[in-house]
Amino acid sequence: MEAFLVLLALLLIFVIVVMAKTLRIVPQARAGIVERFGKYKQSLPAGLNIVVPFIDRVRYLIDLREQVVSFPPQPVITEDNLVVSIDTVIYFQVTDPVAATYEIANYIQAIEQLTMTTLRNIVGGMDLEETLTSRDSINTGLRGVLDEATGRWGIRVNRVELKGIDPPPSIKDSMEKQMRADRDKRAAILTAEGQRQSAILTAEGSKQAAILSAEGDRESQILRAQADREAQILRAQGEGQAIQTVFQAIHDGRPDQSLLAYQYLQMMPKIAEGDANKVWIVPSEIGKALEGLGSTMTDMAGIPRDATPTKRVDMGPSEPQLPRSSAEMGQSSASKAVEEAIAEAKQVSQVPDGTGGDTPAP
Repeated sequence: MEAFLVLLALLLIFVIVVMAKTLRIVPQARAGIVERFGKYKQSLPAGLNIVVPFIDRVRYLIDLREQVVSFPPQPVITEDNLVVSIDTVIYFQVTDPVAATYEIANYIQAIEQLTMTTLRNIVGGMDLEETLTSRDSINTGLRGVLDEATGRWGIRVNRVELKGIDPPPSIKDSMEKQMRADRDKRAAILTAEGQRQSAILTAEGSKQAAILSAEGDRESQILRAQADREAQILRAQGEGQAIQTVFQAIHDGRPDQSLLAYQYLQMMPKIAEGDANKVWIVPSEIGKALEGLGSTMTDMAGIPRDATPTKRVDMGPSEPQLPRSSAEMGQSSASKAVEEAIAEAKQVSQVPDGTGGDTPAP
């Protein structure tokens, strides 16, 4: 009885082992490589699969998802003999599990070595500045070479990225100095341009101010000249009217010999005024003036007996009139008015005497 139970237990264990060897579960996005007696038999898809126990063996389980591999920095010499350290990132995917298993022993290591050699070839034909500024071209060149080489391995390279390009510390310091100098240069250029614009604006402002000041001076000079012209015109008109008024008053007063002689004698003390007038000469007409005061029978030369005016002088407007035209027309009108007034005064002052000639009136 005990032997039967042991035999049953061994049979149960055998069945369990056989079932475990027969049923194989492959995860999603993976592929199983089955070998029979060490030779490739088939590829198992994702899910539950049945194989022949003790004959078929799932040797490899290949990941079919896109994988990312980062390689450590590698020293690369540029065209200008500078050593830069470059680390890369490869994005690839297994498209043929059988080729990835049997065509290459370690495709990760193969991709790494191929990346390093291709990177040295590409960067070796560039100088440092071109290497730092040509990441896209380097990535495209690497991807093309890797995709072509890994195609027969059942691997497709999707992307290649350069994580970093590190030049030597001395070159970094020189680049920083160059960058700082370039920034200082741009700052100095911007400052100079600002000062230039400021100077231009200041000069334009000074120019406009000078122009406005000159125009103001010009306008003020024109206004002063116009004011002086109008003042001279008004003075001339006033003097002309004053002459007419005095002349008319003399004729309206009808002066005689005695009044004129008296006025003549009143002006004589003014001749002797002043400290410098120590000696003065009595004019010969004083005797005739005294004779005029004593007797009305004797006439003074130049004084008519009948002082009645023959023509009354037109006094004109009491207020001075300014011309409305230009300066030349105003001056010509004022001069004409003064000349006409003087001509009329001369005509009135000349009256006929007893001898038939014209004797000027006082």
